[in-house]
Amino acid sequence: MDPVSRSASLISERKLTSLTTIVAQELERLIITGYLKPGDRVNELRLAEDLNVSRGIVREARRGLERAGLLTSIPNRGVFVKQVSKEEYIENSDVRAYITGFVCQLAADRGSNEQKLKLRKLVSDMELAITEERAQDYYQMNLDFHEYILQVANHKRAADVYDDLVKDSHLVRKFTLKNQSAMFQSNDEHDKIVSAIEKGDVDAAYKAGFEHVKRGLVRWLSKESLEEDK
Repeated sequence: MDPVSRSASLISERKLTSLTTIVAQELERLIITGYLKPGDRVNELRLAEDLNVSRGIVREARRGLERAGLLTSIPNRGVFVKQVSKEEYIENSDVRAYITGFVCQLAADRGSNEQKLKLRKLVSDMELAITEERAQDYYQMNLDFHEYILQVANHKRAADVYDDLVKDSHLVRKFTLKNQSAMFQSNDEHDKIVSAIEKGDVDAAYKAGFEHVKRGLVRWLSKESLEEDK
């Protein structure tokens, strides 16, 4: 392929990637705002027409959201907004609490000074995002924070299990971390985790990680209770 043709091909790929990202973000917004509710079927053709893009773009965007745990594909039936029952989420949180405590414990034992500094910066960045009411940014930083702890812990099997649990809980957790009070509470718990990791206190790190997940479950259950009372 000549240089000009190669450049044209790369530009075309970037346009496609950018458009797919934009459509994925819009589809995610429709889910998070409740326009598309848990259990709703995602109609690719209709979405493509409504968003004025090709069906292929919608399909690629949809696949990304499946990987993120917002959508689920059921053979011979279609693609649906993921639906998680209260019982399923409680069980998910039970297991995720132990895994989170375990990887925080490992991070306290194995983390370098450089890694600890990065964790502290992530907590500071999340605090700023909350203050500036950037909920979407906060949620992504929250994911990055926990992913980085997994990296510091350096335990592949725990990381694999954690990733599966996060995919199953992604939509529920995203709904929970939408108000400023919940985000401040969550980040205070992040601060406790990092403080324990900075000190190399493995017991405190385990406890802080475990309780972080359990308190997140309490926040969600409180929100669910309020919704049911309406």
